Amino acid sequence: MTEEILNRLRNISIMEQVQPVKPEDQQLLQEWHASGIRFAASGGQLEATYYAAVEKLLACILPMGDSDPILQEGGIYLGCWLESTGTINAELLSRLLPSVSETTYLAFAKRQREDGLLPYKLTANGPSFRQIQLVTPLARSVWNHYQLHSNHGKQSPFLNTMYKAMVRYDEWIAHNRNTRGTGCVEAFSTFDTGHDLSPRFWHVPDTPYMNNASAYHPDSPILPFLAPDLTANIYCQRMYLSRMAEELGEPGTDWKAKAESSLESLFRYCYDKQDMFFYDRDRNDELVRVQSDVLLRVMACEVGDRELFDNLLRRYLLNTSKFFAKYPFTSISMDDPRFDPFSSYNSWGGASNFLSLIRAPHAFEYHHRYVELTWVMQPILSALSKNKRFGQVLSPWTGEQGFTETYSPSILCLLDYVERLCGIMPVGSNQLWFTGLLPIDMDHGEIVSGNTAYSRKVNGVGYELVNTSDRMTVYLKGKVHLDGPSGIRLVTDHSGHLEAVIGMTVRTVEGELFYQGERIPIRVKGNEMQRYADGNLKTERDIGIIHPTYR
Repeated sequence: MTEEILNRLRNISIMEQVQPVKPEDQQLLQEWHASGIRFAASGGQLEATYYAAVEKLLACILPMGDSDPILQEGGIYLGCWLESTGTINAELLSRLLPSVSETTYLAFAKRQREDGLLPYKLTANGPSFRQIQLVTPLARSVWNHYQLHSNHGKQSPFLNTMYKAMVRYDEWIAHNRNTRGTGCVEAFSTFDTGHDLSPRFWHVPDTPYMNNASAYHPDSPILPFLAPDLTANIYCQRMYLSRMAEELGEPGTDWKAKAESSLESLFRYCYDKQDMFFYDRDRNDELVRVQSDVLLRVMACEVGDRELFDNLLRRYLLNTSKFFAKYPFTSISMDDPRFDPFSSYNSWGGASNFLSLIRAPHAFEYHHRYVELTWVMQPILSALSKNKRFGQVLSPWTGEQGFTETYSPSILCLLDYVERLCGIMPVGSNQLWFTGLLPIDMDHGEIVSGNTAYSRKVNGVGYELVNTSDRMTVYLKGKVHLDGPSGIRLVTDHSGHLEAVIGMTVRTVEGELFYQGERIPIRVKGNEMQRYADGNLKTERDIGIIHPTYR
Protein backbone atom coordinates (compact mmCIF):
# COMPACT_ATOMS: atom_id res chain seq x y z
CA MET A 1 0.00 0.00 0.00
CA THR A 2 2.85 2.40 0.88
CA GLU A 3 4.68 1.66 -2.35
CA GLU A 4 1.53 2.22 -4.41
CA ILE A 5 0.79 5.70 -3.02
CA LEU A 6 4.48 6.63 -3.13
CA ASN A 7 4.68 5.73 -6.81
CA ARG A 8 1.54 7.74 -7.44
CA LEU A 9 3.15 10.75 -5.77
CA ARG A 10 6.37 10.42 -7.73
CA ASN A 11 4.53 10.22 -11.03
CA ILE A 12 2.57 13.44 -10.45
CA SER A 13 3.74 16.46 -12.43
CA ILE A 14 2.50 19.89 -11.39
CA MET A 15 2.92 20.96 -15.02
CA GLU A 16 0.41 18.30 -16.09
CA GLN A 17 -2.01 18.79 -13.19
CA VAL A 18 -2.33 22.56 -13.48
CA GLN A 19 -2.98 24.30 -16.77
CA PRO A 20 -1.48 27.78 -17.27
CA VAL A 21 -4.01 30.37 -18.40
CA LYS A 22 -2.22 33.72 -18.37
CA PRO A 23 1.38 34.68 -19.23
CA GLU A 24 2.53 34.79 -15.59
CA ASP A 25 1.36 31.26 -14.82
CA GLN A 26 4.23 29.45 -16.52
CA GLN A 27 6.84 31.11 -14.31
CA LEU A 28 4.72 30.51 -11.20
CA LEU A 29 4.40 26.83 -12.07
CA GLN A 30 8.16 26.61 -12.49
CA GLU A 31 8.60 28.05 -9.01
CA TRP A 32 6.09 25.55 -7.62
CA HIS A 33 7.86 22.72 -9.46
CA ALA A 34 11.19 23.80 -7.96
CA SER A 35 9.65 23.59 -4.46
CA GLY A 36 8.93 19.90 -5.04
CA ILE A 37 5.50 20.25 -3.45
CA ARG A 38 3.13 17.50 -4.57
CA PHE A 39 0.20 15.75 -2.95
CA ALA A 40 -1.35 12.36 -3.70
CA ALA A 41 -4.30 10.47 -2.25
CA SER A 42 -5.44 6.90 -2.80
CA GLY A 43 -9.17 7.67 -2.78
CA GLY A 44 -11.85 10.30 -2.45
CA GLN A 45 -11.87 13.71 -4.07
CA LEU A 46 -9.22 15.54 -2.06
CA GLU A 47 -6.36 15.06 -4.53
CA ALA A 48 -8.37 16.45 -7.45
CA THR A 49 -9.61 19.34 -5.31
CA TYR A 50 -6.04 20.06 -4.18
CA TYR A 51 -4.82 20.63 -7.75
CA ALA A 52 -7.97 22.57 -8.60
CA ALA A 53 -7.01 24.82 -5.68
CA VAL A 54 -3.50 25.31 -7.07
CA GLU A 55 -4.93 26.22 -10.47
CA LYS A 56 -7.36 28.71 -8.95
CA LEU A 57 -4.62 30.14 -6.75
CA LEU A 58 -2.77 31.12 -9.92
CA ALA A 59 -5.91 32.96 -11.05
CA CYS A 60 -5.57 35.13 -7.92
CA ILE A 61 -1.97 36.13 -8.71
CA LEU A 62 -1.87 39.08 -11.07
CA PRO A 63 0.19 42.19 -11.80
CA MET A 64 -1.28 45.43 -10.48
CA GLY A 65 -0.29 48.47 -12.46
CA ASP A 66 3.47 48.36 -12.98
CA SER A 67 4.08 45.75 -10.27
CA ASP A 68 5.20 42.18 -10.60
CA PRO A 69 2.38 39.71 -9.94
CA ILE A 70 0.98 39.96 -6.42
CA LEU A 71 -1.61 37.93 -4.57
CA GLN A 72 -5.16 39.26 -4.84
CA GLU A 73 -8.19 38.39 -2.73
CA GLY A 74 -10.08 36.66 -5.53
CA GLY A 75 -13.78 36.20 -6.19
CA ILE A 76 -15.60 39.50 -6.42
CA TYR A 77 -12.77 41.22 -4.56
CA LEU A 78 -10.58 42.84 -7.18
CA GLY A 79 -7.51 43.89 -5.27
CA CYS A 80 -5.23 43.12 -2.36
CA TRP A 81 -6.44 43.83 1.20
CA LEU A 82 -4.07 44.51 4.11
CA GLU A 83 -6.29 42.61 6.59
CA SER A 84 -6.02 39.39 4.62
CA THR A 85 -4.24 39.21 1.27
CA GLY A 86 -1.35 41.37 2.45
CA THR A 87 -0.91 39.53 5.75
CA ILE A 88 -2.26 36.06 6.61
CA ASN A 89 -2.83 35.00 2.97
CA ALA A 90 0.69 36.05 2.01
CA GLU A 91 2.04 34.37 5.17
CA LEU A 92 0.62 31.02 4.04
CA LEU A 93 1.67 31.61 0.44
CA SER A 94 5.24 32.09 1.65
CA ARG A 95 5.53 28.30 2.04
CA LEU A 96 4.32 27.76 -1.53
CA LEU A 97 5.27 30.69 -3.79
CA PRO A 98 7.59 32.89 -1.71
CA SER A 99 8.43 35.28 -4.54
CA VAL A 100 4.78 36.33 -4.80
CA SER A 101 4.47 36.63 -1.05
CA GLU A 102 7.45 38.98 -0.85
CA THR A 103 6.26 41.10 -3.77
CA THR A 104 2.86 41.42 -2.11
CA TYR A 105 4.33 42.69 1.16
CA LEU A 106 6.58 45.18 -0.63
CA ALA A 107 3.66 46.50 -2.68
CA PHE A 108 2.08 47.92 0.50
CA ALA A 109 5.33 49.53 1.63
CA LYS A 110 5.87 51.03 -1.82
CA ARG A 111 2.46 52.71 -1.77
CA GLN A 112 2.62 54.00 1.81
CA ARG A 113 1.29 57.53 2.19
CA GLU A 114 3.69 60.34 3.11
CA ASP A 115 2.19 60.64 6.60
CA GLY A 116 2.84 56.93 7.28
CA LEU A 117 -0.60 55.45 6.63
CA LEU A 118 -0.47 52.14 4.77
CA PRO A 119 -3.21 51.52 2.22
CA TYR A 120 -5.96 49.22 3.44
CA LYS A 121 -6.14 47.83 -0.09
CA LEU A 122 -4.40 47.98 -3.44
CA THR A 123 -6.37 47.98 -6.68
CA ALA A 124 -5.73 48.56 -10.36
CA ASN A 125 -6.89 52.14 -9.76
CA GLY A 126 -4.24 52.69 -7.11
CA PRO A 127 -3.97 52.45 -3.31
CA SER A 128 -6.93 53.25 -1.06
CA PHE A 129 -6.61 54.87 2.38
CA ARG A 130 -10.29 55.17 3.34
CA GLN A 131 -10.02 52.98 6.47
CA ILE A 132 -7.38 50.91 8.26
CA GLN A 133 -8.87 47.36 8.16
CA LEU A 134 -6.45 45.52 10.45
CA VAL A 135 -6.63 41.92 11.62
CA THR A 136 -3.47 39.76 11.30
CA PRO A 137 -0.39 41.77 12.36
CA LEU A 138 1.67 42.62 9.30
CA ALA A 139 4.92 42.45 11.26
CA ARG A 140 4.25 38.84 12.29
CA SER A 141 3.61 37.81 8.69
CA VAL A 142 6.70 39.65 7.43
CA TRP A 143 8.88 38.14 10.14
CA ASN A 144 7.67 34.60 9.45
CA HIS A 145 8.37 35.07 5.73
CA TYR A 146 11.83 36.38 6.54
CA GLN A 147 12.57 33.43 8.83
CA LEU A 148 11.48 30.87 6.25
CA HIS A 149 13.84 32.14 3.60
CA SER A 150 17.56 32.69 3.51
CA ASN A 151 17.91 36.47 3.15
CA HIS A 152 18.99 37.18 6.75
CA GLY A 153 20.79 39.90 8.67
CA LYS A 154 21.41 43.62 8.54
CA GLN A 155 21.92 43.49 4.78
CA SER A 156 18.38 42.26 4.09
CA PRO A 157 16.76 44.93 1.92
CA PHE A 158 13.37 43.26 2.33
CA LEU A 159 13.37 43.32 6.12
CA ASN A 160 14.84 46.81 6.22
CA THR A 161 12.20 48.21 3.86
CA MET A 162 9.30 46.58 5.65
CA TYR A 163 10.59 47.57 9.08
CA LYS A 164 10.86 51.25 8.16
CA ALA A 165 7.37 51.21 6.65
CA MET A 166 5.84 49.62 9.75
CA VAL A 167 7.62 52.04 12.08
CA ARG A 168 5.99 54.94 10.25
CA TYR A 169 2.65 53.15 10.28
CA ASP A 170 2.84 52.62 14.03
CA GLU A 171 3.38 56.35 14.45
CA TRP A 172 0.31 57.10 12.33
CA ILE A 173 -1.87 54.71 14.35
CA ALA A 174 -0.66 56.15 17.66
CA HIS A 175 -1.33 59.70 16.49
CA ASN A 176 -4.71 59.16 14.81
CA ARG A 177 -6.44 56.26 16.58
CA ASN A 178 -6.06 57.14 20.25
CA THR A 179 -8.43 60.11 20.52
CA ARG A 180 -9.66 59.05 23.98
CA GLY A 181 -6.12 58.77 25.37
CA THR A 182 -6.54 55.21 26.62
CA GLY A 183 -3.70 53.61 24.69
CA CYS A 184 -6.20 51.37 22.89
CA VAL A 185 -6.54 51.48 19.12
CA GLU A 186 -9.94 52.87 18.18
CA ALA A 187 -12.38 51.65 15.55
CA PHE A 188 -14.09 54.47 13.66
CA SER A 189 -16.19 52.26 11.38
CA THR A 190 -17.29 48.71 10.58
CA PHE A 191 -14.75 48.27 7.83
CA ASP A 192 -11.82 49.16 10.10
CA THR A 193 -11.94 45.52 11.21
CA GLY A 194 -13.48 44.05 8.03
CA HIS A 195 -16.57 42.96 9.98
CA ASP A 196 -19.23 43.41 7.32
CA LEU A 197 -22.79 42.97 8.70
CA SER A 198 -21.58 41.98 12.15
CA PRO A 199 -23.93 42.88 15.04
CA ARG A 200 -20.77 44.18 16.68
CA PHE A 201 -21.14 47.27 14.50
CA TRP A 202 -24.88 47.73 14.29
CA HIS A 203 -25.66 51.47 14.17
CA VAL A 204 -22.09 52.27 13.16
CA PRO A 205 -21.24 53.62 9.67
CA ASP A 206 -19.40 51.16 7.45
CA THR A 207 -16.67 53.69 6.65
CA PRO A 208 -14.93 56.49 8.57
CA TYR A 209 -16.39 59.99 8.43
CA MET A 210 -16.17 61.47 4.93
CA ASN A 211 -13.92 58.54 3.96
CA ASN A 212 -11.13 59.95 6.11
CA ALA A 213 -9.32 57.25 8.09
CA SER A 214 -8.53 59.85 10.76
CA ALA A 215 -12.17 60.74 11.53
CA TYR A 216 -15.29 59.14 12.99
CA HIS A 217 -18.78 60.50 12.51
CA PRO A 218 -19.27 63.37 14.99
CA ASP A 219 -22.97 62.60 15.43
CA SER A 220 -22.52 58.94 16.36
CA PRO A 221 -23.84 58.19 19.86
CA ILE A 222 -21.36 55.33 20.39
CA LEU A 223 -18.15 55.98 18.40
CA PRO A 224 -15.24 55.67 18.74
CA PHE A 225 -14.90 52.11 20.01
CA LEU A 226 -11.88 50.96 21.98
CA ALA A 227 -11.34 47.89 19.83
CA PRO A 228 -9.74 44.76 21.32
CA ASP A 229 -8.70 43.21 18.00
CA LEU A 230 -7.11 46.43 16.74
CA THR A 231 -5.33 46.95 20.05
CA ALA A 232 -4.11 43.35 20.13
CA ASN A 233 -2.91 43.76 16.55
CA ILE A 234 -0.70 46.71 17.49
CA TYR A 235 0.54 44.92 20.63
CA CYS A 236 1.66 41.95 18.53
CA GLN A 237 2.97 44.22 15.79
CA ARG A 238 5.21 45.97 18.30
CA MET A 239 6.52 42.70 19.73
CA TYR A 240 7.62 41.62 16.27
CA LEU A 241 9.04 45.07 15.49
CA SER A 242 11.28 44.58 18.52
CA ARG A 243 12.62 41.37 16.94
CA MET A 244 13.19 43.12 13.64
CA ALA A 245 14.97 46.01 15.30
CA GLU A 246 17.38 43.64 17.03
CA GLU A 247 17.90 41.67 13.81
CA LEU A 248 18.80 44.92 12.05
CA GLY A 249 21.25 45.91 14.78
CA GLU A 250 19.01 48.32 16.67
CA PRO A 251 17.73 48.04 20.27
CA GLY A 252 14.30 46.47 20.62
CA THR A 253 13.59 47.56 24.19
CA ASP A 254 11.49 50.60 23.25
CA TRP A 255 9.22 48.45 21.10
CA LYS A 256 8.77 45.94 23.91
CA ALA A 257 7.82 48.75 26.29
CA LYS A 258 5.30 50.11 23.80
CA ALA A 259 3.90 46.60 23.33
CA GLU A 260 3.46 46.13 27.08
CA SER A 261 1.63 49.46 27.25
CA SER A 262 -0.76 48.28 24.52
CA LEU A 263 -1.32 45.00 26.35
CA GLU A 264 -2.10 46.78 29.60
CA SER A 265 -4.64 49.00 27.84
CA LEU A 266 -6.22 45.98 26.16
CA PHE A 267 -6.90 44.20 29.45
CA ARG A 268 -7.82 47.38 31.32
CA TYR A 269 -10.47 48.61 28.90
CA CYS A 270 -11.56 45.67 26.72
CA TYR A 271 -11.42 42.53 28.86
CA ASP A 272 -14.34 41.44 31.01
CA LYS A 273 -13.07 39.12 33.75
CA GLN A 274 -16.48 37.69 34.57
CA ASP A 275 -17.34 36.80 30.97
CA MET A 276 -13.70 36.06 30.21
CA PHE A 277 -14.16 37.81 26.88
CA PHE A 278 -12.79 40.78 24.95
CA TYR A 279 -15.34 43.45 23.99
CA ASP A 280 -15.31 46.88 22.39
CA ARG A 281 -15.88 49.76 24.80
CA ASP A 282 -18.00 52.57 23.34
CA ARG A 283 -17.75 56.32 23.93
CA ASN A 284 -20.20 56.03 26.87
CA ASP A 285 -17.87 53.60 28.62
CA GLU A 286 -20.27 50.72 27.91
CA LEU A 287 -18.98 47.32 26.78
CA VAL A 288 -20.40 46.24 23.42
CA ARG A 289 -21.43 42.77 24.55
CA VAL A 290 -21.37 40.93 21.26
CA GLN A 291 -19.37 37.70 21.47
CA SER A 292 -17.72 37.38 18.09
CA ASP A 293 -14.61 36.05 16.40
CA VAL A 294 -12.84 39.03 17.97
CA LEU A 295 -11.83 36.47 20.62
CA LEU A 296 -9.98 34.32 18.11
CA ARG A 297 -8.39 37.40 16.54
CA VAL A 298 -7.01 38.55 19.88
CA MET A 299 -5.66 35.08 20.62
CA ALA A 300 -3.94 34.93 17.23
CA CYS A 301 -2.08 38.10 18.29
CA GLU A 302 -0.30 36.10 21.02
CA VAL A 303 -2.17 37.78 23.88
CA GLY A 304 -2.13 36.03 27.25
CA ASP A 305 -0.68 32.75 28.49
CA ARG A 306 -1.74 29.17 27.89
CA GLU A 307 -3.92 29.11 31.02
CA LEU A 308 -6.03 31.92 29.58
CA PHE A 309 -6.21 30.25 26.18
CA ASP A 310 -7.19 26.91 27.74
CA ASN A 311 -10.03 28.57 29.62
CA LEU A 312 -11.20 30.27 26.44
CA LEU A 313 -11.13 26.93 24.62
CA ARG A 314 -13.35 25.35 27.27
CA ARG A 315 -15.76 28.25 27.56
CA TYR A 316 -15.98 29.45 23.96
CA LEU A 317 -13.88 28.10 21.10
CA LEU A 318 -14.55 24.39 21.69
CA ASN A 319 -18.06 24.95 23.06
CA THR A 320 -20.78 23.70 20.71
CA SER A 321 -23.26 26.30 21.97
CA LYS A 322 -20.77 29.12 21.28
CA PHE A 323 -18.33 28.90 18.33
CA PHE A 324 -17.61 25.18 17.85
CA ALA A 325 -20.23 24.45 15.20
CA LYS A 326 -20.23 21.29 13.11
CA TYR A 327 -18.10 23.35 10.71
CA PRO A 328 -16.29 25.82 12.99
CA PHE A 329 -15.71 28.65 13.75
CA THR A 330 -18.84 30.76 13.64
CA SER A 331 -18.29 34.51 13.44
CA ILE A 332 -20.88 35.20 16.18
CA SER A 333 -21.61 33.01 19.19
CA MET A 334 -24.43 30.62 18.33
CA ASP A 335 -26.33 31.40 21.54
CA ASP A 336 -26.55 35.10 20.65
CA PRO A 337 -30.09 36.00 19.47
CA ARG A 338 -28.47 38.06 16.70
CA PHE A 339 -26.70 34.98 15.28
CA ASP A 340 -27.36 34.56 11.55
CA PRO A 341 -26.11 31.24 10.07
CA PHE A 342 -26.79 32.07 6.44
CA SER A 343 -23.79 32.03 4.12
CA SER A 344 -25.25 33.26 0.84
CA TYR A 345 -23.84 36.77 1.28
CA ASN A 346 -20.74 38.48 2.68
CA SER A 347 -21.48 38.38 6.38
CA TRP A 348 -19.65 38.23 9.69
CA GLY A 349 -22.99 37.84 11.46
CA GLY A 350 -22.76 34.10 12.01
CA ALA A 351 -21.42 31.99 9.13
CA SER A 352 -18.01 30.33 9.36
CA ASN A 353 -15.59 32.50 7.42
CA PHE A 354 -12.46 31.15 5.77
CA LEU A 355 -10.46 34.11 6.98
CA SER A 356 -11.15 32.96 10.55
CA LEU A 357 -10.11 29.45 9.58
CA ILE A 358 -6.71 30.46 8.23
CA ARG A 359 -6.05 32.80 11.14
CA ALA A 360 -6.89 30.16 13.76
CA PRO A 361 -3.84 27.83 13.54
CA HIS A 362 -1.43 30.42 14.90
CA ALA A 363 -3.53 30.91 18.03
CA PHE A 364 -3.67 27.15 18.70
CA GLU A 365 -0.08 26.35 17.84
CA TYR A 366 1.30 29.29 19.82
CA HIS A 367 -0.05 27.52 22.91
CA HIS A 368 0.85 24.02 21.63
CA ARG A 369 -2.81 22.99 21.24
CA TYR A 370 -2.05 20.82 18.21
CA VAL A 371 -4.61 18.07 18.81
CA GLU A 372 -7.46 20.52 19.38
CA LEU A 373 -6.61 22.25 16.10
CA THR A 374 -7.07 18.99 14.20
CA TRP A 375 -10.72 18.93 15.34
CA VAL A 376 -11.17 22.19 13.44
CA MET A 377 -9.25 21.13 10.35
CA GLN A 378 -10.91 17.74 9.87
CA PRO A 379 -14.50 18.86 9.15
CA ILE A 380 -13.31 21.79 7.06
CA LEU A 381 -11.13 19.58 4.86
CA SER A 382 -14.01 17.14 4.51
CA ALA A 383 -16.28 19.97 3.35
CA LEU A 384 -13.70 21.54 1.04
CA SER A 385 -12.82 18.26 -0.65
CA LYS A 386 -16.30 18.00 -2.19
CA ASN A 387 -16.47 21.37 -3.92
CA LYS A 388 -13.95 23.13 -6.16
CA ARG A 389 -15.70 26.51 -6.03
CA PHE A 390 -13.77 27.97 -3.05
CA GLY A 391 -16.26 30.41 -1.58
CA GLN A 392 -15.79 32.97 1.17
CA VAL A 393 -17.91 31.35 3.88
CA LEU A 394 -19.31 27.99 4.94
CA SER A 395 -22.64 27.10 6.43
CA PRO A 396 -21.79 26.15 10.03
CA TRP A 397 -24.55 23.51 9.87
CA THR A 398 -23.97 21.80 6.51
CA GLY A 399 -20.49 22.80 5.34
CA GLU A 400 -21.96 24.07 2.09
CA GLN A 401 -19.90 26.84 0.55
CA GLY A 402 -21.59 30.21 0.30
CA PHE A 403 -20.82 33.65 -1.09
CA THR A 404 -18.45 34.19 -4.08
CA GLU A 405 -15.85 31.80 -5.55
CA THR A 406 -12.13 31.49 -6.40
CA TYR A 407 -11.49 33.22 -3.08
CA SER A 408 -7.81 33.02 -2.10
CA PRO A 409 -8.36 32.54 1.68
CA SER A 410 -10.41 29.37 1.11
CA ILE A 411 -7.96 28.15 -1.54
CA LEU A 412 -5.06 28.67 0.86
CA CYS A 413 -7.07 27.11 3.68
CA LEU A 414 -7.20 23.81 1.83
CA LEU A 415 -3.51 23.90 0.87
CA ASP A 416 -2.50 24.90 4.40
CA TYR A 417 -4.65 22.34 6.21
CA VAL A 418 -3.40 19.50 4.00
CA GLU A 419 0.18 20.43 4.85
CA ARG A 420 -0.52 20.77 8.60
CA LEU A 421 -2.48 17.53 8.81
CA CYS A 422 -0.62 15.10 6.55
CA GLY A 423 2.20 17.00 4.88
CA ILE A 424 5.69 18.46 5.27
CA MET A 425 5.65 21.96 6.69
CA PRO A 426 8.67 24.26 7.10
CA VAL A 427 8.61 26.23 10.35
CA GLY A 428 10.91 29.10 11.30
CA SER A 429 14.44 29.22 9.99
CA ASN A 430 15.46 25.56 10.38
CA GLN A 431 12.61 23.22 11.26
CA LEU A 432 10.34 20.79 9.42
CA TRP A 433 7.10 19.20 10.63
CA PHE A 434 6.14 15.78 9.24
CA THR A 435 2.60 15.04 10.42
CA GLY A 436 1.22 11.51 10.47
CA LEU A 437 -2.53 11.94 10.27
CA LEU A 438 -5.14 11.24 7.61
CA PRO A 439 -8.26 13.27 6.75
CA ILE A 440 -11.23 11.67 8.52
CA ASP A 441 -14.31 10.64 6.55
CA MET A 442 -16.56 13.04 8.45
CA ASP A 443 -19.58 13.35 6.16
CA HIS A 444 -21.93 10.44 5.38
CA GLY A 445 -19.00 8.02 5.39
CA GLU A 446 -17.69 9.49 2.12
CA ILE A 447 -13.98 8.84 1.65
CA VAL A 448 -12.02 12.09 1.75
CA SER A 449 -8.57 10.89 0.72
CA GLY A 450 -7.68 7.36 1.77
CA ASN A 451 -3.91 7.08 2.22
CA THR A 452 -1.87 10.16 1.38
CA ALA A 453 1.60 11.15 0.26
CA TYR A 454 3.30 14.57 0.23
CA SER A 455 6.64 15.83 -1.01
CA ARG A 456 8.72 18.99 -0.63
CA LYS A 457 12.28 20.08 -1.42
CA VAL A 458 14.28 21.87 1.25
CA ASN A 459 17.57 23.46 0.23
CA GLY A 460 17.44 21.32 -2.88
CA VAL A 461 16.98 18.06 -0.95
CA GLY A 462 13.84 16.05 -1.58
CA TYR A 463 11.62 14.77 1.25
CA GLU A 464 8.55 12.55 0.91
CA LEU A 465 5.96 11.55 3.50
CA VAL A 466 3.53 8.63 3.19
CA ASN A 467 0.62 8.26 5.61
CA THR A 468 -1.53 5.17 6.01
CA SER A 469 -4.04 4.32 8.71
CA ASP A 470 -1.34 2.86 10.97
CA ARG A 471 2.07 4.13 9.78
CA MET A 472 3.92 7.23 8.68
CA THR A 473 7.11 6.98 6.64
CA VAL A 474 9.52 9.79 5.77
CA TYR A 475 11.78 9.42 2.76
CA LEU A 476 14.97 11.43 2.28
CA LYS A 477 16.52 11.43 -1.20
CA GLY A 478 14.21 8.57 -2.11
CA LYS A 479 15.17 6.27 0.79
CA VAL A 480 13.37 5.52 4.07
CA HIS A 481 14.64 7.98 6.67
CA LEU A 482 12.07 7.79 9.49
CA ASP A 483 9.23 5.38 10.09
CA GLY A 484 6.77 5.33 12.96
CA PRO A 485 3.17 4.83 14.04
CA SER A 486 0.45 7.14 12.79
CA GLY A 487 -0.88 9.88 15.03
CA ILE A 488 2.38 11.72 15.67
CA ARG A 489 4.33 14.68 14.31
CA LEU A 490 8.05 14.28 13.70
CA VAL A 491 10.08 17.47 14.09
CA THR A 492 13.44 17.65 12.31
CA ASP A 493 15.90 20.27 11.17
CA HIS A 494 16.34 21.01 7.46
CA SER A 495 18.90 18.20 7.19
CA GLY A 496 16.39 15.69 8.52
CA HIS A 497 17.94 15.24 11.96
CA LEU A 498 15.24 14.22 14.42
CA GLU A 499 14.60 16.81 17.13
CA ALA A 500 11.27 15.90 18.71
CA VAL A 501 8.03 13.90 18.54
CA ILE A 502 4.59 15.39 19.26
CA GLY A 503 1.39 13.46 19.95
CA MET A 504 -1.23 14.58 17.43
CA THR A 505 -4.32 12.62 18.48
CA VAL A 506 -6.50 12.16 21.54
CA ARG A 507 -5.29 8.59 21.94
CA THR A 508 -1.91 7.63 23.37
CA VAL A 509 0.29 6.47 20.49
CA GLU A 510 2.51 3.47 21.17
CA GLY A 511 4.95 1.57 19.00
CA GLU A 512 8.44 1.86 17.60
CA LEU A 513 10.17 4.63 15.73
CA PHE A 514 12.81 3.56 13.22
CA TYR A 515 15.61 6.12 12.83
CA GLN A 516 19.29 5.82 11.88
CA GLY A 517 19.17 2.05 12.08
CA GLU A 518 17.73 2.08 15.60
CA ARG A 519 14.37 0.94 16.96
CA ILE A 520 13.21 3.53 19.48
CA PRO A 521 10.26 2.64 21.73
CA ILE A 522 7.63 5.36 21.64
CA ARG A 523 4.66 6.13 23.87
CA VAL A 524 3.34 9.67 23.48
CA LYS A 525 0.10 11.30 24.60
CA GLY A 526 -1.88 13.97 22.79
CA ASN A 527 -0.04 17.32 22.73
CA GLU A 528 2.91 15.78 24.57
CA MET A 529 6.30 16.76 23.13
CA GLN A 530 9.24 14.43 23.61
CA ARG A 531 12.74 15.69 22.83
CA TYR A 532 15.10 13.32 21.01
CA ALA A 533 18.71 13.07 22.18
CA ASP A 534 21.31 10.30 22.29
CA GLY A 535 18.93 7.70 20.93
CA ASN A 536 16.19 8.37 23.46
CA LEU A 537 12.94 10.31 23.70
CA LYS A 538 12.35 12.33 26.86
CA THR A 539 9.22 14.31 27.71
CA GLU A 540 9.77 18.05 27.61
CA ARG A 541 6.13 19.22 27.63
CA ASP A 542 2.91 17.43 28.56
CA ILE A 543 -0.07 19.78 28.78
CA GLY A 544 -2.92 17.33 28.29
CA ILE A 545 -5.97 17.89 26.10
CA ILE A 546 -8.88 20.33 26.33
CA HIS A 547 -12.02 18.43 25.35
CA PRO A 548 -15.11 19.89 23.62
CA THR A 549 -17.86 21.29 25.82
CA TYR A 550 -21.57 21.72 25.23
CA ARG A 551 -22.82 24.71 27.23
